[in-house]
Amino acid sequence: MPRLTLNGITVDFPFEPYPCQEVYMEKVLECLQKKVNGILESPTGTGKTLCLLCSTLAWREHFKDSITARKIAQRMAGGELFPGRPLCSWGTAAPEEEASTYYTDVPKIIYASRTHSQLTQVINELKNTAYRPKICVLGSREQLCINPEVKRLQSNHMQIYTCRSKVMNRACHFYTNVEEKSTDKELMKSIMDIEDLVKNGSKHRACPYYLSRSLKQQAEVIFMPYNYLLDSKSRKSHSLDLKGTVVILDEAHNVERLCEESASFDLTPYDLASAMDAVNVVLEEQAKLLQQNEISAEFNMDLATSGLSMELEDIAKIKKILLQLEAAIDAVELPASAPGVTKEGSYIFELFAQAQITFQTKSSLLESLEQILQYLSSCPGIFVNAAGLHKLSDIIQTVFSSEPPEGTAAVRPQHLTAKYYKVHIHQGPSSEKKRERTDLWTSSARREGKTLSYWCFSPGYCMQELVGQGVRSIILTSGTLSPLSSFTMEMQIPFPVCLENPHVISKHQLWVGIIPKGPDGTELTSSYDRRFSEDYLSSLGKTVGNLVRVVPHGMLIFFPSYPVMDKSLEYWREHDLAKRIEEVKPMFVEPRNKGSFAEVMDAYYAKVVCPQSTGATFLAVCRGKVTAG
Repeated sequence: MPRLTLNGITVDFPFEPYPCQEVYMEKVLECLQKKVNGILESPTGTGKTLCLLCSTLAWREHFKDSITARKIAQRMAGGELFPGRPLCSWGTAAPEEEASTYYTDVPKIIYASRTHSQLTQVINELKNTAYRPKICVLGSREQLCINPEVKRLQSNHMQIYTCRSKVMNRACHFYTNVEEKSTDKELMKSIMDIEDLVKNGSKHRACPYYLSRSLKQQAEVIFMPYNYLLDSKSRKSHSLDLKGTVVILDEAHNVERLCEESASFDLTPYDLASAMDAVNVVLEEQAKLLQQNEISAEFNMDLATSGLSMELEDIAKIKKILLQLEAAIDAVELPASAPGVTKEGSYIFELFAQAQITFQTKSSLLESLEQILQYLSSCPGIFVNAAGLHKLSDIIQTVFSSEPPEGTAAVRPQHLTAKYYKVHIHQGPSSEKKRERTDLWTSSARREGKTLSYWCFSPGYCMQELVGQGVRSIILTSGTLSPLSSFTMEMQIPFPVCLENPHVISKHQLWVGIIPKGPDGTELTSSYDRRFSEDYLSSLGKTVGNLVRVVPHGMLIFFPSYPVMDKSLEYWREHDLAKRIEEVKPMFVEPRNKGSFAEVMDAYYAKVVCPQSTGATFLAVCRGKVTAG
C-alpha cells in the first residue's frame, strides 16, 4: 500500500490518493493535532470514509509512537537509541503541553453514522485498510439479543426489562458466557459489524449485546448510530465516557434534525393516563400482598414477597406526582383565539416544580419509576401497558439532562432552555382516550386534556452538551453540508477547520445533456398527464434502445417513482422494446424490498465486468435505494 506523509504523520492508504483526498486527510489531521473541531464537506464518491479512517488511525498510531519515544527518552537519560535517527525527529501527534507517558491517554475514536447499515459499509472499508485497531459496534437488545425467550417479546421495553431481570438472577446462560469469551483473542482482534457480532455470539453461545459492551472497554474505535451519542439518555444507558475522545459524525447532514428530535418530546393526556393506570395496577397488587401477609402473620405462615422494595406509601406518592403534573398542565389557560399557548423553555421547570419534580427530587423519582417498570416486566400474571411510565421516565431525563453547577440553583439549565427551547401547551387528543377513574384519586381532567410539548429549536444544545462531556475534537463530515457558514452557526460551537472539497471527477470526464425528443420525433416530457401515454412510452423505449448501443459498460436509468418505472417496463415488454434493449445490455430492476437488493446489484456488477458482456442496464427510482448510495 502507498505510504504518504501528511502534517508530519505517515499514512498508509490503499491506493495512490487523489489531490482532494490528500487535502481532506490533512484537514482531519489538523483537527486531531490542534484539538479543535472541524466541518469537512467532500462530495459523494470522493472516498470520505476511507480518508477518515486512514488519517485518524495513522494519527492514533503516531500518538502511541510519541509516547513510546518519551518513555525511551526517559530511560536513555539523554542518550540516543538510534544514533542516525535522534528521538526528537520521531515527531509528535499532539501539542507538547499534553505530552503523556501513558498509553491509556491515547484517545479513543467514536465513529457515528445514521444507521447500522451505513456503519457496516464503514467497517467493510476498514477491512480494506492496513490498520487493524480493536473495535466494537454498539447496538440495541432488539438487534443483538439471541435469547429465544427475550427475542420473541414484541415490546422493546419488555425485552429490556426481561433481559435485565434474567441477568440479575443469572438466568441467561448466554450472558454468563460473556465474561469468558470477552477475553478471547480471536473476538478481540476481529473486525466485526453488527451481523458478524450476532453470528459470533451464536457460535460461542455468548450474548452479543453484553459482549459488545465488554469489548467497548478495550476498543480503540467504537462504532454506533447517532442517537446513541446525541441523546443524553442513550449515552447514560450505554455508559459512554466521552472525555478525551475524538468524535466523528459521518453523513452529518442528518445531524441537525436528529439533535433537535432527541432533545424534544410531546406528553399527551393519554401518556399520563397510561402511566397512572400502570401505577394503579402496582398499588392494587401491593395492597393485596400486604393484606395477604397480615393474614399470614396471624397464623405464623411464611410471608410472600413481590420483588418490589417500595412501600405502599412511596408508590402512592408517584401517583400523586402524576396527578399533580396532569393538574398543572390542565390548569394552563389557552387563549380563545389560538389553538395553544407558547412559553419560554425555562417554564418547563416551573411547571414540573408544581408536581414536585425538580433537580433535587429527579434522581429518587427516576429510581422509583425504574423499580416499578422492572416489577411490571417481571410479573408474568400482570398485563398492563407501561409505555406511559417509560415515556415519563425519558421525559424527566430529557428535561433535567443538564445538571446545574454545584452549590447553585438551576441557573445554567434555565438559561440554556430559554435560549434553545419553547414550551407549547395545546388541546390534546380526544378525552375518550382518558378512561374515567372513579376512585378517590380521580383525574382532575374532566374535560379534554392538554398536551405538553417541549421543543428544541437548535442542534446547538446537543452539540454544547457533547463539548461539555470533554471531547477532544468533533469532526462533522458529509457530501452535502453547504452553505457551511449557516451550518456552523446552527451548531453553536466553534469550527476552526473547514473544508469544501471539489469532486474527484474532473470536468472533462463528465457530460450533461438533455434529450428533448425521441428518434421518432415525439417530445420526451414526463409530466403527470403525459408519462403514461403510449407515444411517450414508445419513444422513451426507442431512445433507451439507441443509448444502450453507444454507452459502454453499465448504464443507470432513473425514474421518478416505482409506478412510472413499472408501467414503462410493462409497455416495453408488451411491444418488444425491452427485448431490443436486452439484446445489447440485459436489464436489472431495483426491487422494492430490501432483502433481494444486494443480490440484484451483485448480478448487475458481475454482468458489467464480464469480458464477454457488452454491459448491463440498471433501472432504478429517484430517492430510492440506489440513489441513497
